[in-house]
Amino acid sequence: MARIKPQQLLMQSKKKRGPSRTSIPAILIGALFALFLVLSLMGTYRHWHNRPKSQEGMDLANFERSDLTTQTKKPSVPKYAIIETGKGSITMELYKDATSDVVEKFLELCKKGHFKGMLFHHVIKNYVIQGGDSQGDTAPQDWILNGKSSAKVTTSPKHEAFMIGTTKLNPNRKGFDLFITTAPIPDLNEKLLIFGRVIKGEDVVQEIEEVDTDEHYKPKSPVGIVDISLKQDL
Repeated sequence: MARIKPQQLLMQSKKKRGPSRTSIPAILIGALFALFLVLSLMGTYRHWHNRPKSQEGMDLANFERSDLTTQTKKPSVPKYAIIETGKGSITMELYKDATSDVVEKFLELCKKGHFKGMLFHHVIKNYVIQGGDSQGDTAPQDWILNGKSSAKVTTSPKHEAFMIGTTKLNPNRKGFDLFITTAPIPDLNEKLLIFGRVIKGEDVVQEIEEVDTDEHYKPKSPVGIVDISLKQDL
């Protein structure tokens, strides 16, 4: 059996020795790195865990605000009506706040083309012109004829010239009269509901006012409404 040389035994003993001890600074650095890693992971987890809840809350709040806005926002109501006549155009501004029911019915009838082809069937100079349909109702004819002969013309903020109104609405009545005053008519307070005024086309109103009429103030030559269009802006 071959003998092992002393030098070889020394080399083998060095190889069998355990690993050298790790220094304290290295241990501390490793611990700090592990702590930093754990804290980073915890922060990331909290961020992604809480984000859906906050986002959901924001989406819900936005939806509620949007739904509330949709409910409170009303469709825009036309502010102007343009009456096309055989003599020209008459532009009227609507008083929707003061007489909303009247304006709503007027707008509804305009959209249906209700006034197309209707005549101005009474024209009383320096008083009023009447169009639309009376459907055999003689009351408007009676009071405008009687009113013309007995009216004391004084200035009235409510019924100055070029105001547009209709007779007080009867729930059972489907017609709609249009009256355009051509002078201040204060005695119409109990007769008419004013829902607008002429802002352009006063000369057209005056031209209609000048047409020849018979003894009942009916135009000898027909003058009518071609159509009425609605506008939000001019």
